Amino acid sequence: MNPSAPSAAHLMIGVAGGSGSGKTTILEAFLGLCPCPVTVLPQDAYYHDLSPLPLVERGRQNFDHPDALDSSLFEAHLLQLRRGQPVPAPLYDFTTHTRIGTHPIAPAPVILAEGTLVLAIAALARHLTLRVFVDAPPDIRFIRRLQRDRVERGRSVDSVIQQYLETVRPMDLAFIAPCKAHADL
Repeated sequence: MNPSAPSAAHLMIGVAGGSGSGKTTILEAFLGLCPCPVTVLPQDAYYHDLSPLPLVERGRQNFDHPDALDSSLFEAHLLQLRRGQPVPAPLYDFTTHTRIGTHPIAPAPVILAEGTLVLAIAALARHLTLRVFVDAPPDIRFIRRLQRDRVERGRSVDSVIQQYLETVRPMDLAFIAPCKAHADL
């Protein structure tokens, strides 16, 4: 086998959990400890492009429901990576709710699929070798989300609170929290 040629993934890990649970922190720790190459496929990049909608309407969408994501494309890219093929992953701008291009993601022996709904969407979860659910108390998750959305996404405190109460919390209870029971870790 040519050592410089892409190889098929041997391990596909799904890392899910509520918004602000610590998924990124866990991934960074894993990446620092794993002795082999790892590819991360972030589910957040696969939100539907909302550029056809007026900006005000884009912000009113429910981004915490599985329908907000292009799960078919995410699954296709996950399978391409597993076969050792690079993918043109979307670049998503959370301030405008639009896709702003793509960037290449190369395959590796270990693929980490990360996102709040990775385990909630059966078509995705069935491909995973290992399912990890990152849990944290709801108050801590809310505080982390509030800080992130204000700093990284330019959102106001009121808009973060409103979104949390209207969509984040209800969707967490309906789709994300139940996945904990089906996780391996």
